[in-house]
Amino acid sequence: MSLFIRKNLVAAIALAASGLALAAALKVDPAKSNVSAVFKQMNVPIEGKFKKFHAQIDYDSAKPEASKANVDIDIASFDLGSAEFNSEVTKKEWFNAPQFPKASFASTGIKPAVGGKLDVTGKLSIKGKTADVTFPMIVKKEGNAQVFEGSLPIKRLAFNIGEGEWKDTSMVADEVLIKFRVVTTQ
Repeated sequence: MSLFIRKNLVAAIALAASGLALAAALKVDPAKSNVSAVFKQMNVPIEGKFKKFHAQIDYDSAKPEASKANVDIDIASFDLGSAEFNSEVTKKEWFNAPQFPKASFASTGIKPAVGGKLDVTGKLSIKGKTADVTFPMIVKKEGNAQVFEGSLPIKRLAFNIGEGEWKDTSMVADEVLIKFRVVTTQ
């Protein structure tokens, strides 16, 4: 192969590669990130935070469709601010953490939406139940960090969270709002 053809072939490959939008893996800053669940108990809002979770985000702002996200949440890390309540929610009637130690989310699609938001679709798995979900997410820059924020409403009974006497929603509402703020760097 002549030097001229080889140089042009290398230039063509480099040009084609530079045109590909590749999602970049981002590093999550756990000290600045959080995942929580907000629900009502006796009509009073309660927020519990998951102290341990792992998020893997591959994001391309120029082509969000090429992006993906996976999140694993350590169920036993759910903190309601009381050791007694924390112990209670890990039991079989609630999260059944010994049998289902993790909840997970895996995106199946991310696309631009109105107002600079993104529409995220994916599979949410909690306590052995998996459901297709869709929710809006905001992505913004804060200094050198990229911040992903959003909330996802779910029905706890769809995931068997609250069995037996706890299926009664007069004490603990069925509606739960999962909120997240994930701060990343490249």
